Amino acid sequence: MKIQQHYSLLHHNTFGMDQQCDEYLEFTSTADAVAASAYIREHADRPLLILGGGSNLLLTHDFQGIVVSPEQRFEVHAEADGKGNTLLRCWAGCTFDAVVAYAVAHQMYGLENLSLIPGQCGASAVQNIGAYGAEAKDTLTSVEAVEIATGRQVTIPAEDCEYAYRQSRFKHEWRDKYLITWVVYRLSSVFSPRLDYGNIRRVLEEDHIAVDTLTAQQLRDAIIRIRQAKLPDPVVLGNGGSFFMNPIVDVATFERLKAEHPDLRYFDAPDEQQGSEKHYKIPAGWLIDQCGWKGKQLGRAGVYEKQALVLVNLGGATGKDVVALMHAIQADVREKFGLELKPEVNIR
Repeated sequence: MKIQQHYSLLHHNTFGMDQQCDEYLEFTSTADAVAASAYIREHADRPLLILGGGSNLLLTHDFQGIVVSPEQRFEVHAEADGKGNTLLRCWAGCTFDAVVAYAVAHQMYGLENLSLIPGQCGASAVQNIGAYGAEAKDTLTSVEAVEIATGRQVTIPAEDCEYAYRQSRFKHEWRDKYLITWVVYRLSSVFSPRLDYGNIRRVLEEDHIAVDTLTAQQLRDAIIRIRQAKLPDPVVLGNGGSFFMNPIVDVATFERLKAEHPDLRYFDAPDEQQGSEKHYKIPAGWLIDQCGWKGKQLGRAGVYEKQALVLVNLGGATGKDVVALMHAIQADVREKFGLELKPEVNIR
């Protein structure tokens, strides 16, 4: 376990906020995570921040406490489950997209639509990352972790994590309760492409790729091209990816919105049903764009010109600048649509 004092988090958050923490702990193994949990218990009076790659984090001030994170390295172990699938066990500090690339290259399927999502595998289990009709919970089978309160090593089945749209128990009652060490995904030996979300089919058609001969690598390449065309590289322009969650609305709210805004964009949200009632997902980026925010800025924080769902650091912005922009956007969407935009990023 590595401990560093008065440590800059500049290179541990993709918004590029130069904030410090009092102490930075990095664990390199499960045994290290056990030791880190003991250290945290010994300093239980100090604030705690469990950090992955920082791609879903907005720092608004120095963190006067302990930041703990897995070592960033690529380590995976594949094992057949006897049912035509592969259990791919990934170190929490693996870059998630590197795992997707590895899986595709080794004929393990199910992660292709999640290509180029930033962050680490440990965070995928917390956030239930998703894109283009797929979510981490579709393949995630278990999470290995160390319980901070006891130092006990546990394996948590995915069904116990209560995964939903950008949600899990790790974000709520289990927040700051576990150090995730390994994540296991169940991947198929049969490629079954999901093509009906967004503009995947159109991009494949433009590239003259036939659906009946489509390979997983071609689908991954298409997803990467789509994402790169509308999302900024955080190395060039600081950002946290999708800043807001897409609102989920019931039928009555959907019908009101559709009557008031005939050009309303929406998707079915079957996983968000409560009882038997249908729900709809409204793209937050479209709502923000309709309020005129795309390409606009407030101080040194702005809305990305190619994708209104992404807030960016235009250079020299503080976390508080981004929060001020967030509040302004939320107020406009509330006034125009009567909807509340909730941030997807962790604001600290």
